Amino acid sequence: MTSKKILTLNDLIRKTREFKAQGNVVVQSHGVFDLIHPGTIAHLKSAKAQGDIFIVTVIKDKDIRRGPGRPVFSEALRAENVASLEIVDYVSIVDDEIPFECIKMLNPDVFAKGQPQKERDQLIHKRIFEQEKELYLGRVKIFETAGFSFSSSRIINDFLTIYPEETKVFLKKFSGKYDLSGISSELNKLKNLNVLLIGDGIIDEYHYCAPMNRSPKANIIVNKYLTHERFAGGAFAIANHIAGLCKQVHLVTLLGTDNSHEEFILENLKPNITSKFFYRDESPTIVKKRYINQFLNQKIFEINYLNDDYIEGPLAESAVSYLKSIIPDYDLVLISDFGHGLITKQIINTVSNSAKILAVNTQTNGANAGYNLITKYKNPNLVCLDEPELRLAAQDRTSDTETIARRIAQQVNANCFIVTLGRKGSLGISKQEGINRTPIFSSKVIDTVGAGDAFFSYVAPCYACELPLDLISFIGNAVGAMAVQIVCNKKSIEKHELLEFIHALLKQ
Repeated sequence: MTSKKILTLNDLIRKTREFKAQGNVVVQSHGVFDLIHPGTIAHLKSAKAQGDIFIVTVIKDKDIRRGPGRPVFSEALRAENVASLEIVDYVSIVDDEIPFECIKMLNPDVFAKGQPQKERDQLIHKRIFEQEKELYLGRVKIFETAGFSFSSSRIINDFLTIYPEETKVFLKKFSGKYDLSGISSELNKLKNLNVLLIGDGIIDEYHYCAPMNRSPKANIIVNKYLTHERFAGGAFAIANHIAGLCKQVHLVTLLGTDNSHEEFILENLKPNITSKFFYRDESPTIVKKRYINQFLNQKIFEINYLNDDYIEGPLAESAVSYLKSIIPDYDLVLISDFGHGLITKQIINTVSNSAKILAVNTQTNGANAGYNLITKYKNPNLVCLDEPELRLAAQDRTSDTETIARRIAQQVNANCFIVTLGRKGSLGISKQEGINRTPIFSSKVIDTVGAGDAFFSYVAPCYACELPLDLISFIGNAVGAMAVQIVCNKKSIEKHELLEFIHALLKQ
């Protein structure tokens, strides 16, 4: 019986239309439904009373940003739990990449909205339910069920241990210094920054395969192609992250004339991003194809399509001239240097001499390992690296990380120097504030590609707005924990999602 109540979204849309045509009032509730508790039951009963047919949409695992360890139960189990309730008529598991899009598609007569904790609701979801109500919900009537003292997040935080004791101690101390309202106010300061991003744009492709057998004629495993996805990565992804924080973002990058992918790129940049593309003849726009065992979620191998020679001649002169003319107009300049030919010595000197605030991230990857080092920069305000990039710059595999970080920070004369340390969290060094260590906040990892870019995208504007180092590092680590739950650069980290995640962290 339960399985008959769980429908695909298309089937539920069809049934909803049929019910409404018959004169029935259709009520919809939408959410995670991770734990069914007294508050959930009270909400659902109150919603059911508003009409004749009661449908519930359950958010897919991939779109849940409620904090560490969420969801506790898989989407299939959560849907089964809701469907087992007699008061619920039909259930569907839905995407929520665009918040509440399924409500617009289903078009119920009444949308039954619960009342989460008022502080969180005002700070995180006010924009969705007030400023953009018509965009998301159209003419659907919104019914707010009565507030209840139960919360799935609170129950999970109180009774399910996610973090080791040292992380819980850190979060307890941190929450005594900062609250959600204060952090939200600090993040709101970032929206007026005028940001320039200079960097290597990359098209990331994931080609999913299934292994078949070993070839009888060669020592290779034959794989069967299944499907593929394309993502706007590198500087394109960084621009999208920043555009969720800042109103004005300008991207300067390099494309190839051989299959530029320009249409795809423009379609996948947020509306508040302006761009200046320089074009290199007889070269491709950078494409990185990764072949992945779909069932194990393991990367098998990677092929790069790129010309990684430094740009030169009229093209390089044109890029430098353009940057000289625009840099003074920007509050913050970011360089995302993947070592693929755009960021020449002349461009580094131009930006270093002109930027009001300069933030730099030099990436080490399979195409440049050992050659693209932070030590080619002088006097950046902010540097973000991961530990392997730091050790390569220092040519030191064994010394204490803090010792190396201090040495390289001094060598490049960075005002603030932040190193991400994987499972060990992050290390920050500031000339004004000294040393800061922040633990890792991720509880599961789906894909690490793009996580460092997301970290850099949030940390740099926070630094530019003079947030304290401990708060900058906390925000960066929270963003990183969210980013590793996303496949490659499939979506950017949005501010309201980050605040939801931070809300959960502060309640640990």
